[in-house]
Amino acid sequence: MHAVRALAIQLVAAVITVLILNAGVLQGLSLFALASVQGILAAALAGLMRSERWWLPIHLAFLPALVLARSLQLPGWLWAVGFALLVLIYWSTFRTRVPLFLSNRKTVAVLAQALPAGPLRVLDIGSGTGSFARPFARLRPDSQVFGVEAAPGPAWLAGLLARGRTNLQLARGDFFEIDWSEFDVVYAFLSPVPMGEVWEKAERELRPGAVLVSNSFPVPDVAPEGVLTVDDLRKTRLYCYTIRADRAADTQKQHRVWPWRRKRGSPDPALRA
Repeated sequence: MHAVRALAIQLVAAVITVLILNAGVLQGLSLFALASVQGILAAALAGLMRSERWWLPIHLAFLPALVLARSLQLPGWLWAVGFALLVLIYWSTFRTRVPLFLSNRKTVAVLAQALPAGPLRVLDIGSGTGSFARPFARLRPDSQVFGVEAAPGPAWLAGLLARGRTNLQLARGDFFEIDWSEFDVVYAFLSPVPMGEVWEKAERELRPGAVLVSNSFPVPDVAPEGVLTVDDLRKTRLYCYTIRADRAADTQKQHRVWPWRRKRGSPDPALRA
């Protein structure tokens, strides 16, 4: 559906560009310049239609990149190789609307330090190339870290880079299809689109006291337990959500990850916004 909308935006932008050209406004521009005008219009239309932010540079560069590649007279087999690589890397991005985001080392360090001492079972959903799971496993050797990634390219690269790390397991698959009940912390760096469904699964399967940490994208209509701010270029924010006990039986099996101060009943200061 979203791929169809993207194609429609490209076509509308192309039609507008042709109309402007026929009106004599863009006369004398090169083919690449005309393609750039179309890209600007496509990105603007995508913004007006409230497409996800990561679509904007795609719309901007799509037609200019095609024109540039055609001018280079690249061999036909190179297109097939490029398409295959894109499929391996992005796989079901058009369906899930979750692009490949990589966690930086400062973000990993902040969360590794903020979590309390002691062994934890940590799940990285949509683990990509292991940019979170690998450094976290190194910084917290007492913990067991698991990563799940759907796209074959990043999953293969993650497994290659993680060799020799005994407290790290990486697998290819759908993180919605696995059981989260044995994990203390679930880390997500996805997109705004699946966060509602991610929260529903976390509430349904995680034990009371476990924590969902979302990089950059808060759960809609749910107030976080706290927010960790990372001192990096993009001022990354980690939204932290604690699973509550809803039934009396849940109270007996609570396993709190974040320490609580008994007198004031407030969360750990490290989680304050």
